Amino acid sequence: MGERIRVVVAKPGLDGHDRGAKVVARALRDAGMEVIYTGLHQTPEQIVETVIQEDADCVGLSVLSGAHMTLFRRLTELLAEREVTDVVVFGGGIIPEADLPELHRLGVAKVFTPGATMEEIVNWVRDNVGAGVQ
Repeated sequence: MGERIRVVVAKPGLDGHDRGAKVVARALRDAGMEVIYTGLHQTPEQIVETVIQEDADCVGLSVLSGAHMTLFRRLTELLAEREVTDVVVFGGGIIPEADLPELHRLGVAKVFTPGATMEEIVNWVRDNVGAGVQ
């Protein structure tokens, strides 16, 4: 039996709509993962610090504000600066299809857009995060 997957769910920037992030956090928790929810209005610096302190296996950002390119870019830069190479980055929100290739180039493994199911998100995390599945 492997260790539980540790997931940081983060709500960066000024966007104050966190219902989706909370629903995803609960679904991941109910699937047996250990979830750390950072709360609203987190900076990329705060999120990376949480990822390191919590020894997370992955971090999921919820971005509805339109600032996804800036926020994901900064997060992946900070992870690289801190030599955090074993944390899977994923996200979700209102993110245009045209931006997905650049986000993938930045190191974002997966982006869930509106219509993604909780089952799809849970299964993707289980299949793509290396902590071992219970």
